Amino acid sequence: PCCHDTIGVAPKPAIGVDAIPTSGYVIGMAIGQHSSKTRLLEAALLTIRSHGYAATTIDDICAAAGVTKGSFFHHFKSKDDLALAALEHWKAFAGDLFANAPYHLAADPLDRVLEYVDFRKTMLTGELPEYTCFAGTMVQETYATNPQLQAACERSICGHAKTLEADIDEAMRKYRVTGEITADSLARHTQCVIQGAFILAKATGSAAVAADSIDHLRRYLTLLFRPPGNRRSARGRHATGPNTGVRQGGNEPDSREGAPR
Repeated sequence: PCCHDTIGVAPKPAIGVDAIPTSGYVIGMAIGQHSSKTRLLEAALLTIRSHGYAATTIDDICAAAGVTKGSFFHHFKSKDDLALAALEHWKAFAGDLFANAPYHLAADPLDRVLEYVDFRKTMLTGELPEYTCFAGTMVQETYATNPQLQAACERSICGHAKTLEADIDEAMRKYRVTGEITADSLARHTQCVIQGAFILAKATGSAAVAADSIDHLRRYLTLLFRPPGNRRSARGRHATGPNTGVRQGGNEPDSREGAPR
């Protein structure tokens, strides 16, 4: 950390799997339906996002999962072994969440990209551990000390960015976005903003700064894909006045109805 303005270490609040969040990244079902292994995986997701990887002990995870230490070592060789499995569990859960998200229903590729950003903003609800990224939390602590965990976090974060590339590429071709911008680099940039927003939320203790950052990302994308000559406002996808089909910066018709203005 860059600041050392606190004295001592605050006690970690007790966390149980029955406290799995119901907002942000919703994980888990009814507790009775979990095997002990799944309970440990989901307890790891919650406790590590709450306390950090280094500060979370095997005892913490067992207590949160409501299982014995013997059960832990029946399934996992070590905390690192559990962390690797938890990252795969996280990837599977998050992959399903985003694959079934409503932004995929938009007909226009740019709308799909912008609605993805909107969807990320709607997830900023509840307590910090409920909406922050498990892989992002892990990699901040392990990038220089644990190559296996670092690589697994990279696969999770960059793998998610990869799912955005097709829509971004289609939008770039439709709206003739050229230059040095590529779909893969822009997809990764969205994750840079979102992961950075989570760090600021942790630093300030508030989701508001994260929401502001995501709003700025949306404005940037709106400006990037706006037709040349129509760059006077970045307040949203739609014009503030009547939709006349004429670009506000000139007299040529817009390339699509409801395009970013």
